[in-house]
Amino acid sequence: MTSPQRPRKIPLEKLHGLELPAAADMHVHLREGAMTELVVPTIRRGGVNTVFVMPNLVPPITTVKHCMEYKQRLQSLEPNVTFLMSLYLHPNISTETVIEAKRAGVAGIKSYPHGVTTHSDHGVMSYEQFYPVFEEMERQDMVLNLHGELPPSAGKDITVLNAEESFLPTLLDLHRRFPKLRIILEHCTSAAAIEAVKSCGPTVAATITAHHLFLIVDDWAGDPHSFCKPVAKLPSDRRALLKTVVSGNSKFFFGTDSAPHPAETKRADRVAAGVFTQPHAVSYVIDALEQGVEMGVIKADEVTKENLENFLSGFGRTFYKVEDDRKERIVLSKPLEAVEDLLKSADGSLEVVPFRRAKMTWGVFWK
Repeated sequence: MTSPQRPRKIPLEKLHGLELPAAADMHVHLREGAMTELVVPTIRRGGVNTVFVMPNLVPPITTVKHCMEYKQRLQSLEPNVTFLMSLYLHPNISTETVIEAKRAGVAGIKSYPHGVTTHSDHGVMSYEQFYPVFEEMERQDMVLNLHGELPPSAGKDITVLNAEESFLPTLLDLHRRFPKLRIILEHCTSAAAIEAVKSCGPTVAATITAHHLFLIVDDWAGDPHSFCKPVAKLPSDRRALLKTVVSGNSKFFFGTDSAPHPAETKRADRVAAGVFTQPHAVSYVIDALEQGVEMGVIKADEVTKENLENFLSGFGRTFYKVEDDRKERIVLSKPLEAVEDLLKSADGSLEVVPFRRAKMTWGVFWK
């Protein structure tokens, strides 16, 4: 005889109706063309009013002019979001570019390792040539954003599972050489990355995505819509991420790495790397923490208003030295809402599959 199914626990019911500052998502991909038109309006749906925008377009954003034109385009689509812009670390970036970028209000420069992820064909092979650029970034107080993986071309038996951990000595070396340079290790996926960031001084911080709070290697190995770079790792790594989110450590803050791709490229022989989380950015974090409580990884009393405010909004804004001039508020809500199966462009020519499609998620509303 089959035992009756136990009702699902709701350990974070206390969060229903909780009011929080609007979130700051410090790592987003907003793409170009029709994809931009589709995904930019979903930023506020996710409870976010400030985003740090990635520069890996085609061609990549390596000039201040290109960067400002892109920002103007984004603002025309959604004037109620603050877009923090970045340049793509490239041989064309000079010390003069850094000075110009700072004057124009560009927030950071993003480094991609050559060939490891979407549109990284122009990525970095070696950092030595950029040391003068980093010195100028120190002087100008600009942020260096690192996609922290070694490329397979680096040798040493590099795979998707150890590429991040293999990169960590490079992070530590850059911090040693440029101790005043503000550095972000983007989208941490491993316990080793968390510990490396903790070991650095106050100028080094890291972002944590929503999807890496859910995923382990078994998930993306069977689902192309959960495949991203860097890939999700072991259960122990996921546990470390969940604990870090509620730790109150100011070195770690929210960055979804929301990365939309046309649905057909997620079904192709060579699957595109990226997970699309923008429409439910804050909701996914609450979902993941709820699962973490149910699994016994974290305690319900660790998921406090203060910890949520700091991770989702406060710590990121402080590190980037930006204010939320709008002072907007969001409200968490249960009952849940369903994640859509597809997002489609108005003419139906473009389809994107959201993360955790058709599953239930917390509601987030603007006050």
